Amino acid sequence: MNSVVIMGLTIPFMGTALGAACVYLIRGEEMPVLLQKILLGFASGVMVAASVWSLLIPAMEECEDMGRLAFVPAVIGLLVGFLFLLTIDIVLPHLHINSDEPEGIHTQLKRSTMLVFAVTLHNLPEGMAVGVAIAACLSGETTITTAGALSLALGIAIQNFPEGAIISLPLKNELHSKTKSFLYGVVSGVVEPIGCALTILLTSFFTPFLPYLLAFAAGAMLYVVVEELLPEASEGEHSNIATIGFAIGFALMMVLDVALG
Repeated sequence: MNSVVIMGLTIPFMGTALGAACVYLIRGEEMPVLLQKILLGFASGVMVAASVWSLLIPAMEECEDMGRLAFVPAVIGLLVGFLFLLTIDIVLPHLHINSDEPEGIHTQLKRSTMLVFAVTLHNLPEGMAVGVAIAACLSGETTITTAGALSLALGIAIQNFPEGAIISLPLKNELHSKTKSFLYGVVSGVVEPIGCALTILLTSFFTPFLPYLLAFAAGAMLYVVVEELLPEASEGEHSNIATIGFAIGFALMMVLDVALG
């Protein structure tokens, strides 16, 4: 089972790192708009499907003995997850791509640092989601299998690829260095294995609360989709391309979860 933990820690992080490596492959400081739109939509689709199939449904399945009230832990966990990310969003100083208006507590941090913080805000719930899925698998008391936990890690790694590229490419012009912008992109993904490891450790002490924790991770991921990914994908022209990307990402994650889980 240690191999499952290692893969859960490294697979999503590698997706971010490979995406950040696009600074060496794509000319210019920005990803083409059409490509950025479809990748943002794709990432949104993956996260929504993962939240439903890999987290919320297993959370409710674990509470079948509650009968018609089996939804209660999932609803509570979901709303707390939203509230948790909302609090971080309000407090953490960050700056979204294509925006000049920082959010969070006012600071004098550099633009590049706040851009990294914005992606870090995305990555934290993803690492937590993988961590709680692995912990649920290791507990042996849930319907989540090893393959199911790893399919979630793989799905998140796939959607981390565009995120790594989207954060690193704009930094090339600001940092005047491909290597520095690559490293910034990689650093933005470090929070994932950290969040994953901490969640695994904490969940092992709170096994009875696994349904709540699964739904909590789903709520945190859905917050990122609704608050940040979809608005960025839908603004301006070519929003239909983002919709197509969403459909592809959702379908792929659904297939991964059902086929491998």
